[in-house]
Amino acid sequence: MQTRRLFGLVAFALAAAVVLAWGFRPRPVAVELATVTRGPLVVTVDEEGRTRVRDRFEVSAPVPGFVRRLSIEVGDPVARNQVVAELEPLRSTVLDPRARAEAEARVASGEFALQAAEQGAEAAAAEASRAKNEFERRKKLCETGCISREELDTAELLARRTVAERRSAEFAVEVARFELEAARTALSYSAAQPTTPAERVAVRAPVAGCVLRLARRSEGVVAAGETLIEIGDPAALEVEVDVLSSDAVQISPGTLVRFDRWGGEADLLGRVRIVEPAGFTKISALGVEEQRVWVITDLTSPPEDWQRLGDGYRVDASFVLWQGEDVLQVPAGALFRHGDGWAVFAVDDDRAVRRPVSLGRRNAHAAQVLEGLTAGQRVVLHPSNRIDDGTRVRGR
Repeated sequence: MQTRRLFGLVAFALAAAVVLAWGFRPRPVAVELATVTRGPLVVTVDEEGRTRVRDRFEVSAPVPGFVRRLSIEVGDPVARNQVVAELEPLRSTVLDPRARAEAEARVASGEFALQAAEQGAEAAAAEASRAKNEFERRKKLCETGCISREELDTAELLARRTVAERRSAEFAVEVARFELEAARTALSYSAAQPTTPAERVAVRAPVAGCVLRLARRSEGVVAAGETLIEIGDPAALEVEVDVLSSDAVQISPGTLVRFDRWGGEADLLGRVRIVEPAGFTKISALGVEEQRVWVITDLTSPPEDWQRLGDGYRVDASFVLWQGEDVLQVPAGALFRHGDGWAVFAVDDDRAVRRPVSLGRRNAHAAQVLEGLTAGQRVVLHPSNRIDDGTRVRGR
């Protein structure tokens, strides 16, 4: 009887010990898991930009006068030499001898400016022709495999840029001709007699385009050179993006740019035309001073894809610094500093194992793994201080 009683006490003690051991046994830590994969990886610099008309023209009053109320609206198309405003001369200054002398000087200056602009247009046309021939030659060489696709893209970009420069030079000729005509108009009206109070000075559009802005709508007195309207071609758009100076040194002319969140269904493509050499200081939303640099890009997507864009529209720009198609990568949230390098907690037999890793390229979401992991391994995302080498874990 005593033996049975002793056996029962021992069994009860063992059961209690097992229950206590089970109750105090460390439980697995619930963690978020991710898988090391292979796939495309793109390293980008992402910033917000805005569109702008490449060639803007401010139509100003050629002489002091009284401008009549403007009848055009923002967005209206205008033709070259179309009358966009009318000025009634101020008689107290129209016959001023000093104004006449200034008008004669402006005419002489305008004639030389027109000659210079015409020479610049001829040079730009020659450069555009040369770039086009070079592109055609490189296209044939690329088809035969003599040069790389990158060289062909560079030649194509140069050809497009020279065409744009030729167009800008042609606009400059038209503007110079318009300014000369405005100066001659001012000179002709400086000799007018006060017996012609009803005559008016017609202010004409220097180029064909669209009205971007009305500096003033109502009638009133204006000074010589005061802006009346702005005209531009909405089909000739570029994108300006201000980036951190530390990011700007990684961007070079010809860098591929993707534009998203601009309102359309598909992303737009572009190429960097120029990284401006001078930076500027900007206060961020958090009140931190930042050195920024303007990066100007051209849209290379077909115009019909972005014809709804206008001047001053917001876009999100992603400058592609590097990209790979078959890259072993790990989520950036799994990485943490360990010593002088990086490490992750890999999951092996439901335990977290610290694995030092060697990294290559990285972006905000993932990093290229050079050594330390293989595809298919599971890693812990955002490990807390409860996770250590050998800790039991379970996925959420």
